[in-house]
Amino acid sequence: MTDRNMIFFSKPKNFKSKFDVVSCFLEYEGKILLLHRQDHKPQGDTWGVPAGKIDAGETRLKAIVRELKEETAHLVTEEKSLLYSGKIYVRFPTYDFVYHTFHLPVKHEPKIVINPEEHKGFDWVSPAAALEMDLMPDTGNCIKLFYKLP
Repeated sequence: MTDRNMIFFSKPKNFKSKFDVVSCFLEYEGKILLLHRQDHKPQGDTWGVPAGKIDAGETRLKAIVRELKEETAHLVTEEKSLLYSGKIYVRFPTYDFVYHTFHLPVKHEPKIVINPEEHKGFDWVSPAAALEMDLMPDTGNCIKLFYKLP
């Protein structure tokens, strides 16, 4: 899948964010966790990192801790281990949103339990190998930016 949306490092003119999203590069031994979306979900049958919308009244940090637990069953025991990487502004054809990225390197491979309503599988892959997969829109651009890949 090609990335057909536009991402920006600074807020573009007339940008009206519909919501904020948090995401996380959960990394173990140089590989990142990708989740395979169920066919019936938006952007179905594509791969992406654990992510989700920030709920009303929730901080970015609390949101990513919640999303990791909901999507992978991984419990973040030390919130300071979640490294905030920054935000980008995403413009889809019909709406805009702010995308916040975290990085969580782990020393021991976590036991991943996916929610079968949302995902049908998962895999640990190198960032370069991830770029060869059918990724959710703009996920490839985010991987390239974070891992400084061509």
